[in-house]
Amino acid sequence: MTLMTLKIGDRAPEFSLPDSQGNLISLHHFAGKWLILYFYPRDNTPGCSQEACGFRDQYDRLQIDNIAIVGISTDGQKSHQKFIKKYDLPFPLLCDQEAIVATAYESYGLKKFMGKEFMGVFRDTFIIDPGGNIALIYRKVKPANHTNEVLLDLAKLEALELST
Repeated sequence: MTLMTLKIGDRAPEFSLPDSQGNLISLHHFAGKWLILYFYPRDNTPGCSQEACGFRDQYDRLQIDNIAIVGISTDGQKSHQKFIKKYDLPFPLLCDQEAIVATAYESYGLKKFMGKEFMGVFRDTFIIDPGGNIALIYRKVKPANHTNEVLLDLAKLEALELST
């Protein structure tokens, strides 16, 4: 089996997943908006909490610029509910318990940690443009400065869009 490699300019893979309340959220709900779609390994772990809080802290700014944000992991609704409540997250977290969407975005596979191998979600982020195409891809994200990196790159993309 040959793995298709997603690249900038490709149509973003469609998805429909339940959020923490069981509401189905789909890619087409974000048509006409920029979307930060980020994949993360687990709720309530240090790196994932840091990443989510980074996006939370910039949420108002993102809303002003009509930018949506969605997090996806293989955790279930109850786990997402606790994570959202603990960190007061204002954006949806989606449940991809079968890793179907993570696989479609090439963000799921073999991982190694402390000498053990297991299947899991990679920490990747995709910026999807208002037309539903992939504008930027971040692989193997480091949570510490990721939000600032995304905001700077989005500002550049929006400036380019305005100039054309």
